Amino acid sequence: MSAPRLVLVLSENWTLTPPRDLRALVDMAVVAEAAGFDAVMISEHIVLGPSAGADGIMGNPRDYAMPGNQDPAMPWPSSIVLLSAIAAATTRLRLAACAVIAPLRHPLLLARELATLDLLSEGRLVVQPTVSWHRDEYEALGIPFERRGILLDEHLSAWEGLWRDTPATFDGEHYAYADVYFEPKAWRPDGPRIWLGGESVHPRLLRRIVRYAHGFHPLGQPSDADMDRLRDGLAEAGRSVDELELVGGMRAAFPDDESASPLEPALAMLPRQWERGFRTFCIKPSQFVDDLSLYPAWCAEVVERVAALDLPRDTLSRASGTAE
Repeated sequence: MSAPRLVLVLSENWTLTPPRDLRALVDMAVVAEAAGFDAVMISEHIVLGPSAGADGIMGNPRDYAMPGNQDPAMPWPSSIVLLSAIAAATTRLRLAACAVIAPLRHPLLLARELATLDLLSEGRLVVQPTVSWHRDEYEALGIPFERRGILLDEHLSAWEGLWRDTPATFDGEHYAYADVYFEPKAWRPDGPRIWLGGESVHPRLLRRIVRYAHGFHPLGQPSDADMDRLRDGLAEAGRSVDELELVGGMRAAFPDDESASPLEPALAMLPRQWERGFRTFCIKPSQFVDDLSLYPAWCAEVVERVAALDLPRDTLSRASGTAE
């Protein structure tokens, strides 16, 4: 039997919590764990530049931050530091660092931070590395924006060796090191759980998923063609889509730019995703509630109402090993 797993999105909740009150986010994670949520998710930017809002800032400030719709002053605390605080305050909740902009660091440095958090939390870390979209951010850090794809590929390859080998050696186009001792390693011999995703299942992303991924977390709803490419690519490599944790989401339907969304439209999105094999669903609380005092009851309501949905639980029994 499979049951829905709920992921609380803790980024971009500044209509619900003061931007500098990071302890409030830790407290929200504790409440979510007690209510029955499976994971919390935090995304990142290191800096934003003027082009962050080049396509027009989102109309409703509760909406998701997307490429080109963000106020450059939007706060983005360190996801790894914040998840470390949440790890210390919880016991069961998975810690999803989505998305980590890997090319903005050296792979040895980022692997050190990820392995430490994964070990500290006893294997609860999930990492979704990405190249992201914001050229200004790359330029501010002196990283070539046009090379971000190959930089991410080298990160993934380097991490694979660092989790496994002592000493570890890597010889890439941009990063190279020989006989480095990387201890302590992550909780598992193959490192933290890896989710990968994007706006489409393009060939480069498919290669990454086939080789490294434990989960597939697309941006928005993937097309049927994307899902076919995913299944076919995994099958050609001797893998099955059933090995992946498929991560979907519940989106708001705002009545206007001044109001939060009712919960019903978000819940209505689940049956179709469930039919496609998705079993893990993300939801951002500030899209649905403006008063932090109402948040504990909201968490309980979400868990209760998702559990009560008439989902065909006997159609697909997905392996749970990817999320352990």
